[in-house]
Formats: sequence, C-alpha cells, structure tokens
Amino acid sequence: MTVEIVLLAMVALFVGLRLYSVLGRRTGHEQQPILRPAETPSAPESQASLPEMAPERPEASGLVYEDAAAGGIRAIVSADSSFDVARFLEGAQAAYRMILEAFWKGDREELRHLVGDEVLTSFDTAISERETAGHMLANRLVRIERAVIEDAELRDGTASIAVRFDADIAAVTRDAAGELVAGSMSDAVETHEVWTFRRSLGSDNPNWLLVETGEAD
Repeated sequence: MTVEIVLLAMVALFVGLRLYSVLGRRTGHEQQPILRPAETPSAPESQASLPEMAPERPEASGLVYEDAAAGGIRAIVSADSSFDVARFLEGAQAAYRMILEAFWKGDREELRHLVGDEVLTSFDTAISERETAGHMLANRLVRIERAVIEDAELRDGTASIAVRFDADIAAVTRDAAGELVAGSMSDAVETHEVWTFRRSLGSDNPNWLLVETGEAD
C-alpha cells in the first residue's frame, strides 16, 4: 500500500510539472461541422512528448493578445516578473492539445491535474454519457490555426487569462465494436473556443488550471 501511494504521488507530481513547464515561464468537443480536408495523420506521439509540441507563435504579425487584454497582461507581468506572454501562449496551445486528448480518451486522472473542479465535472459527465452509450472518440487535432489572448485579469493575486483557439479537428465517434457512428477522419471540423486558465500568483502551486471553456463569438 505504501509503495502504491508513493507511485501515485510521483505520477501526480510529474503531470503537474509538465503543465508548469509549458505555461507562463520564460526560457473537443462536439461542435457543428464545417468541413475542410484534413492532413494525413502523422506518426503517433507519446503522451510524455506533448509539452514539446508547442506550435510556432501565432500569426506572422506577432499578435499574441488583443487590446482588451493589455491592462490585465501588464498587471500580471508587474506582479510576476518571470511571466512571459508569448511563452504562455505557446504553452497554452500545448495544454489545449493535452487536455483535448485526455478528454477524448476519457482519461479522468490526467484531466484531474489539468483542469479546475467545474470543468472536471463537466468533462466527467460527458465521458460518463459516452461510456453509457458505448461510444469512443477517435478524434485528432489536425492544426491550431490561431491562438490569441482575448482577455486577462489580475484580481486579489489571482491571474486569469482567456485564450481563443481556432482549430481544425478530425472528429470520429465509434461504437464498442469499432463501427463508425459519426464523423470522418478525412474531413476536419472547424472549432472556435475560448479557454480560461487561472493561477494564484502567491501560491506555492505553480500550475495554471483550465477553469472555463466556451464557444467563441
């Protein structure tokens, strides 16, 4: 029993450090389909390598946050000099991939370390409904077209950053026998979402958690 507890603690620490390493330090979902051709799938990546897959910084123009987020960004940087906006956005894209893949696989333990309580409850409900129906998701994140910080806030020492993701996802649902229920791996679904990450800057816990998700306007 003692050995099992130690191993579980080590796994939790490893996942936490992975998320910490990609968010804010210097150096889906079911939606209505809008179809476009999907790229040929690349070779499978191991879960451990996901934080190293952060895409290039969004947009050649260098835009990483909207004007509405400027005040909040300045407040966060003033409170935490180690915070780097572009690095955070790169890490947010890696976290987007990690969380989506954990949700699609129904990996509740992975999600527990990456999302807040309300989001975890919502994800858990969706996973349970999927399991009851005998369905499995074989989704694939094809590309993140754009990621930009839409809003940022520092309140009572807690930083909240809302990131808009425009992405293409190949969405496939199969039944317990592996038969296709819905979707296609040859077409991609356009998704437009806003995810909000939060962290208490005065906390010993360095992790940013996903605390809210929603469709983008």
